[in-house]
Parts: sequence; C-alpha cells; structure tokens
Amino acid sequence: MLLKKQTVWLLTMLSLVVVLSVYYITSPEQKSNELAAVKQEEKADQKGTKTDTEAKDTDTIISQVAGDEEFEALRLKLQDERSELKEQLNAVVATTDLPADERSEAIDQMQKLNEIAQKEEMLETLIKAMDYEDALVRADGSTVKIIVKSDKESSKSEANAIIQMVKKEIGETNFVAVEFQPTK
Repeated sequence: MLLKKQTVWLLTMLSLVVVLSVYYITSPEQKSNELAAVKQEEKADQKGTKTDTEAKDTDTIISQVAGDEEFEALRLKLQDERSELKEQLNAVVATTDLPADERSEAIDQMQKLNEIAQKEEMLETLIKAMDYEDALVRADGSTVKIIVKSDKESSKSEANAIIQMVKKEIGETNFVAVEFQPTK
C-alpha cells in the first residue's frame, strides 16, 4: 500500500511534535531555583563572616534579607504555578486524540504565559531603575498587582507613574494596583 505524500508529511510532523513535547516535559527547568540557592548561600556566608562589633548592622541586614526572601518566595510560587500550568498544556499538546484547534489553543496559551512572564520581569527591572529597592509584578488576566519596596515616602504621583508605565508595556490591563511597602 502506497501512502500519499501529504499523509507521510502529516505523520512526520505529528511524530516530531510528540517527540518535542516529551522532551520539553522531561527537560529540567531548575535554573532559576539554583540561582536563588546560590544567592542564599552567599548571603549565609556573608552573615557568618561578620564580627561582634557589627551586631547593629547585622540586625538591619537580616530584616532586609527576610523582606527579600518574601519577594523571592512569592516569585518562586508564581513560577511553580505557571510551570504546572505549562505541563498541563504540554500534555494537551502531546495528546493526539484531540482536534488540532484545541492543541493550537494550548500552544497559544503557553506562548501567552511566556510573554506575560517576560513582561513582568521587564516591569520589575524598570521599576527598580526608578530608584526603588525591589518590586514584584503579578499579572493575572486583565489585573496587574505591583508591590514596591521603598525606603522613601510613597505618593500618588509615583504610583501614577508606575501605573502609566505598566499600561504602556502591557496594554491590555483594566486594573492596576500599586502597593508600597516600607523597607524594614
């Protein structure tokens, strides 16, 4: 039985998609977690090398590290949730029983998740460049929540500047909330 060229091409592409999906699902994505572990080890080493005469400074450093750990914990939690969602979407893409339009929709959702994560990181960097200590940006659909850590007094004009920057970068938001947290 001789197969048509279209059928052979289709089977080749489907098998390629399945192989790439399996590879993507089984590939480790632990780069950011390892980086966080290295940073925590460096901070622990820095704490261990302090002398007793620096006891007052150590108290403030510990509180700053605790605040940074809160932000990092929230970032890791968000990253874990997105990774689970991506795994579910990859399972949908790898399923050959589903119609092509459902698998295409899952691929589009994965791309949208990646774009949102990139925009969040870019906004965090831009906010830090505005002379703030740290920022956490979480975009959920049409809602964007921003927590800014700052040692200076917060004002409505600063919040407005951040909101305008978010709307300029993301564009499709209906609600942007900015919360200022004082540094400890």
